Amino acid sequence: MTRSVIDPITRIEGHLRVEMEVENGVVADAWVSGGCFRGMELVVQNRTPEDAAQIVERICGVCPVSHAHASSIAGDKAYGITISNNARIIRNLLEGAQFLHSHILWLYNLAALDYVNPLNALQANVDNAYAVALENGLALHSDLNQLYDKLGAFAANGQLSIFSGNWFDADNGEAYKLTPELDLILTSHYLEALKMQARASEMAALLGGKMPHVMTSIPGGNMWVPTESKLDDLLAMAIEVRDWVNDTVLADTVALAGPYAEALTFGKGCGRYIAWGVFEGNGWPYGDNYIEQMKNRYLPMGVLDENFGVTDVEESKIQEYMGHSWYKGDDTYTSPYFTTDPDYTDYNVDDRYTWVKCPTYDGKPMEAGSMSRIFAAYVRGVPFIKENVDAVLGILGAQPGDLSAFQSTLGRTAIRQVETMYVADLMVEWVNELMEAIKGGDSEYFRAPERTTGEGSGFWEAPRGALYHSEKVKDGKIEGYQIIIPSTWNLAPINSEGEHGPLEQALIGVPVADIEKPINALRTVHSFDPCTACAVHVTDRATGKSFETVTSPWGVK
Repeated sequence: MTRSVIDPITRIEGHLRVEMEVENGVVADAWVSGGCFRGMELVVQNRTPEDAAQIVERICGVCPVSHAHASSIAGDKAYGITISNNARIIRNLLEGAQFLHSHILWLYNLAALDYVNPLNALQANVDNAYAVALENGLALHSDLNQLYDKLGAFAANGQLSIFSGNWFDADNGEAYKLTPELDLILTSHYLEALKMQARASEMAALLGGKMPHVMTSIPGGNMWVPTESKLDDLLAMAIEVRDWVNDTVLADTVALAGPYAEALTFGKGCGRYIAWGVFEGNGWPYGDNYIEQMKNRYLPMGVLDENFGVTDVEESKIQEYMGHSWYKGDDTYTSPYFTTDPDYTDYNVDDRYTWVKCPTYDGKPMEAGSMSRIFAAYVRGVPFIKENVDAVLGILGAQPGDLSAFQSTLGRTAIRQVETMYVADLMVEWVNELMEAIKGGDSEYFRAPERTTGEGSGFWEAPRGALYHSEKVKDGKIEGYQIIIPSTWNLAPINSEGEHGPLEQALIGVPVADIEKPINALRTVHSFDPCTACAVHVTDRATGKSFETVTSPWGVK
């Protein structure tokens, strides 16, 4: 057996190490280690829920909106507030803008270079590239002749900048399989995506006051008051991003399926999925029935087993195990009674090897993320999702409803584009809905607390998956706070039953032709879009001198 290590994983958020044992050309065992230790939960102790909604989004600069919203929902519940319809729409718009930013950024600027070699595009015949684009239904928004000349000057300069440090020569140059013409077309989309993800972020900034770390979403609703001019600007940007997304993202991913068909055969993962749901639905409000609220979101809640059977969320089934992470003890804690007592020993894959805790649902590892949301939405019968998932299944040669066809590295990458298109369409719909509400005289965006003592959990989704914020409030001040991040689910280490976490399971069985540059393993890691900066988020006391065991509800004494 041979060890293959990728450390650090690049083109992700945070610091991640992957160690693999390779036997007979495939990964036989794998360990994923989150290497950055940082903190937030105790920072909000004795602060107001309004403060918390602003503070906790500093956990991440890529998905701050999701943290603000999950925290605000927890605050809504603790305060006894049902937000207004306008606030619902604005939160959806703000979250949708962030989703589009993150999805576009991930597909093109983080993951694409695992498949696309911009330098190989210099071997292209530009006239043939135009013909290839038309033949394969690929978008043409850029002048390929001009891009070809720019790439040539770029390469001649000898400083590859954003294209440096990649594994274009992996497996003796055989790992990258696109024709020069496809590389040229997809490189043009890579560069266009830099503008489109920025435009999506601009929408979030318009709605949130700035981006990242928006300022307008708080318990009770939203502080953004739309004007006709702002809504016109928002609509124009939403249409621009929607049109580019619908022209580009799914067709590009499908174009990879032929040359990289092998990536549809590995990277399955644990085969179980969680989605708390995101984007509040038109049946608003749902009163105190939080389960119905989560089931009626545009992307609904669902816990899926190995056979894609779906059940509703039960908060009491969420647990965290510490035995393979750098925390004291090896117990399992049940929501909301978690513990946080950091204790770094050493890196030992046979003992403790990560700062990431090990969450389970009903004792089992669960994959979170876009694929989980799409599976839940498909099984729940969301029309847009069913229609487009079945269309992609047809392209892949699978039968309608055969969700197992997506359980792979490239399948996980492809199915996310259905969600990107869905959110892009919804953004235009929501802007128009808000315009009509305002024209009808609805000007309510915020509601004051009904009480100042209470408890609440915010089940929501970040682009990377299921996000959970829970808080206990007394006399307007937080007594306890707990967070479980999407990447904590996906990057989880071995659990108390000896079962690997979702990413570790996905890596086992991946083919490795080049021990030094295991490109298929990298593709698999990137398909999960990890964020270790989110996954490790506890902190010490304000003095910074010592850690204290935390065993009370919501993780704080």
